[in-house]
Amino acid sequence: MNRRLALRYSLALILLSPAVWGAESTGTPPPSPTCRGTLYLTLDTGSMQAADTIATILRRHQVKATFFVANEPTWRGDHALDDSWRDFWRARVQEGHHFGNHTWFHATLVKDLSSGDILTRGGDHAPREFDKAGFCQNLQRVNERFKTLTGRPLEPIWRAPGGHLTPNATSWAGDCGFPQHEGWSPAGFLGDELPSEKYPNPRLLNQALTHLKDGDILMMHLGIRSRHDPFVRVFEPLITGLQARGFCFATLPKASQ
Repeated sequence: MNRRLALRYSLALILLSPAVWGAESTGTPPPSPTCRGTLYLTLDTGSMQAADTIATILRRHQVKATFFVANEPTWRGDHALDDSWRDFWRARVQEGHHFGNHTWFHATLVKDLSSGDILTRGGDHAPREFDKAGFCQNLQRVNERFKTLTGRPLEPIWRAPGGHLTPNATSWAGDCGFPQHEGWSPAGFLGDELPSEKYPNPRLLNQALTHLKDGDILMMHLGIRSRHDPFVRVFEPLITGLQARGFCFATLPKASQ
């Protein structure tokens, strides 16, 4: 090899080096520095059956999400905040995801009663009433347990199960340490909890890829027992399709808030 060719060869090696472009030696390219829009992917606990698959896809495509955590029963017969899920949550913290509060009991807030309490139904318990102290405990218990598992507190954001709010819940949550409620955008309802017979995966995927726009908050679960054809089967095409449209992903709360 003559001197000129050797110089060109050395220059090519330098330019192709991962260190020059900020990529790891795995060959995975760094994220695009420019975005045509930003989306906020949120993941509620659910049955956790798809949790590991979703985490792998997020890691593969360098997507950061916001997890809304409740102590829900899982497909393994335990609960999402049991010690058996410690490694899962610790790994997600280390990957740089964010975490919000989805309440301990995951019970739907039905209405404010004349007594001033909140009526709830569902979750692990029969219908029950919460006064302010009980409501705060329902939120703070998640935060304390998550800190025990991971060493990290939740962000000061929460999501009521099903997105159902009452005036008292909205007022009390701020006093309980979670002032910001995060719902989701109309187009961001990905439909993973709907019956797959009426809402098949290709339909839901096409709907999301067609209608999502800059600033939308997306919502799905880490597993839904009742859906016959799990939505996770089209989760990776969803992520790659949105990235192909020029979208980047960010965590909640939004930086402007």
